[in-house]
Amino acid sequence: MKIFITGASGFIGSHFVEILERKHDVFAMTADLLDFNKVRNELFTFNPEIIVHFGARTEVERSFYEQVTFSEINYVGTVNLIESAAKLKNLKNFVFASTMEVYGWQPVSDIIKTQGYLKGTIPAFDENTKPNPNAPYAVAKLACEKYLEYAHRSLGLPFCAIRQTNTYGRKENEFFVVEQIISQMLRNPSAARLGYGTPYRNFLYIDDLLDLWSTIIENPEKTNSGHIFTIGPNNPIQINELAVKIADKLKWRGNIFWNTKSERPGEIYLLNSDHTLVTELTGWTPTIDLDTGLDLTIAHWKKKLAK
Repeated sequence: MKIFITGASGFIGSHFVEILERKHDVFAMTADLLDFNKVRNELFTFNPEIIVHFGARTEVERSFYEQVTFSEINYVGTVNLIESAAKLKNLKNFVFASTMEVYGWQPVSDIIKTQGYLKGTIPAFDENTKPNPNAPYAVAKLACEKYLEYAHRSLGLPFCAIRQTNTYGRKENEFFVVEQIISQMLRNPSAARLGYGTPYRNFLYIDDLLDLWSTIIENPEKTNSGHIFTIGPNNPIQINELAVKIADKLKWRGNIFWNTKSERPGEIYLLNSDHTLVTELTGWTPTIDLDTGLDLTIAHWKKKLAK
């Protein structure tokens, strides 16, 4: 198939391009998403069957301080792409990288914040959970979902959106939580300085996420009717427990200093998701458990930082 991809130089996009190019004709967009004419020209010239839209600013914390930039790139840029895509004749699917951050604040989050723990089973959000985005990044992503739904109803645009969960296994970027904890502990045997320890998150290893994207790309007829997927896995863990798990794997015996970073407005204390629907429709399911994924990530960063 002819596949048009945005964000091909990012964490997920750079890995996914390599996979796609083994079987498909791939064009990585070079136009600025905010330049409507150039976006349209590249799309019309290539005339894809599939659009994969990763292009976005993704650092949630920074969106609180660069609100306008995040809104412009993540929402307006996506609108430019959607409006152009809706005029393509051969398009089979527009696959949008959304985020579990759209769930934002939920009543259970306040329980975790005030009690420091959650009694009983921790709920997993799914496609029926009401979104309450609580960061500029998440507001823009939900707005993109709504624009896609409009384009699907009114313009006949085939699409699906993937509400991605916390993905780890980065090879370069230390900004995100798993890689940040690992790299700090490897660099400093005595101390690690982290943010909040009590929020719950679920984690998906990069290879599982890439397998999901491949499955969706290969099955447009099963996924292009306006589905918005949560993808799991339902494996919530508190960040402080995650840090202890990583420390044990590294045999690290230093001290963790929590709450050493600036308070994030509207911190979310629970993000956890289910993958039932996408599994029912495509057969995909995550296969790499957290321990295995952490071992793989640790092995990479040990090698990288030893250089």
